[in-house]
Amino acid sequence: MSSQNVFTLINPQNGNLAFKILSFDDNSHFDYLQRNNYYSLIWVTKGKGKVKADFAEHYFEENSLLAFSPYQPFMLCVNEPIEGIAIHFHSDFYCIYMHQKEVSCNGVLFNNIYQPPYVKVTEQAALTFKMVIEQMKAEIQNTELAQYELLISYLKIFLITASRLKTEQLEEKNSVPDSKEPVILQSLIDAIELNFKTKHSAGNYADLLNISPKALAKLSKNYFNKTLTDLISERIVIEAKRELYMTNKTVKEIAYELGYDDEHYFSRFFKTNADVSPQIYRETVGFGKMEA
Repeated sequence: MSSQNVFTLINPQNGNLAFKILSFDDNSHFDYLQRNNYYSLIWVTKGKGKVKADFAEHYFEENSLLAFSPYQPFMLCVNEPIEGIAIHFHSDFYCIYMHQKEVSCNGVLFNNIYQPPYVKVTEQAALTFKMVIEQMKAEIQNTELAQYELLISYLKIFLITASRLKTEQLEEKNSVPDSKEPVILQSLIDAIELNFKTKHSAGNYADLLNISPKALAKLSKNYFNKTLTDLISERIVIEAKRELYMTNKTVKEIAYELGYDDEHYFSRFFKTNADVSPQIYRETVGFGKMEA
């Protein structure tokens, strides 16, 4: 691949990746398990395949935009060549938590444990993406005043467009009556969102919803492609990451707020699910990194 297909911006303070645009014409960049300390947006413009992310597998089609958070495990499996463009950015460059009111992508594009990690790109959105990406490429090569500010503005346009698109597609899906999807699924989502800090077992939610653990486990696997334990664990870890990312609370304080009296048990739980310790996550992604 020629150097013209890669556009990279390095953080001058620490020498780490800040922002990168990569054009690809095969799967060599994504055919192994990724656990990056930055956000990734992968727009597959040609080809299709399967994405393995967290505890689930999903099939994606041509013109899909996949989105992954820092340290979220993923890999792409394909039987035919794929082409597209990837955008990587570190939280030092742009923090989606700090700017949630501006772009509203957290819980939609990123950290949405109840939906597949991609959105179908429409023709109109594709035109916007192409235009913005070309502007980004030009600006990365421009070292004039306010380079970062312009790049962030273009990234925000990209994120807002993608978030709106996914929100619209989810609303359309939810507006279509589907007798096969039990109402209890929304009750399960609501229950997890309300109680994940205090209720950590699948049995807790079966009791709350007055359904047998076996039946609820089957529903979770059928409709979310994950076990109920996986859903609960992912939701806890997402909240822990947000706290590590945004605050200077100790790991012990975060563990206690998430219902864990034993800091060491919580740290093992976090590392099992995030592949890094809470401290390493903080140092490479969150508050500790930004304060350095």
